[in-house]
Amino acid sequence: MPSAAATTPTAVAAARHDIRRGAHTGPTSGSAPGYAQANLVVLPEADALDFARFCARNPRPCPVLEITDTGSPHPATLAAGADLRTDLPRYRVMRDGRCVDEPTDISVYWRDDLVGFLLGCSFTFEWALRAAGLPLAHQDQGVNVPMYVTDRPCAEAGRFSGPLVVSMRPLPSGQIGAAAQITSRFPGMHGPPVHVGDPAALGIEDLDRPDFGDAVHIGADELPVFWACGVTPQAAVAQARPELAIFHSPGHMFLTDRPHQDFDSAASEFDRAELGGKP
Repeated sequence: MPSAAATTPTAVAAARHDIRRGAHTGPTSGSAPGYAQANLVVLPEADALDFARFCARNPRPCPVLEITDTGSPHPATLAAGADLRTDLPRYRVMRDGRCVDEPTDISVYWRDDLVGFLLGCSFTFEWALRAAGLPLAHQDQGVNVPMYVTDRPCAEAGRFSGPLVVSMRPLPSGQIGAAAQITSRFPGMHGPPVHVGDPAALGIEDLDRPDFGDAVHIGADELPVFWACGVTPQAAVAQARPELAIFHSPGHMFLTDRPHQDFDSAASEFDRAELGGKP
């Protein structure tokens, strides 16, 4: 993982540089500890307003952190100086709803009419789960977090509609309450779980066959816990079939310069100031 000991914006920028030069092309869970991560959606300007409405109507899976200026690959507030064309480990390029490429650099696809959306990511609250002593199976087992397409529909907006996608982390039953309390502090990073227990209640037939990411071992004393996931827009865009759309590859996020505490509703202004964040 890039710059695993990153604790400053300078170190996070160095981690993004490692990604830009191809030194890291894998998932980013656990990368740049202490700093928030984000999902990426890139669409033509003609589709951007409807997609912004889709996000507003579905804030749990699609919490918007920043929208770039048309044609600009540079986020203005989350990581000044970063480049969305090169600074994610891997991307997914869709044409007419079909994935046609999974490159590590999207410069060849970039156009002057593209708009980038950066959405909150559950990898951001994982530091708080770890700090509380809760296990993270995908990190412990060295795989990407498992993600599943559910049968729960999102609210429609213009041409965008589709099912909710969830990420899953198994936890001992006695720790689920703590996990829900901790993650509820991060409404901009998907918030608390949307479901605990029986995957069939979400229309998930087999936990060993995730739609994205990798399966994880679930212990005999553990239950699957599901959170809304930032891959949800990819399912909606696949149904809308715009002529071009670009995303992060599931689990391969954008590392921001913003401390986790900036998105923690339980952190006081004093805590944020002490940690170098913004109140």
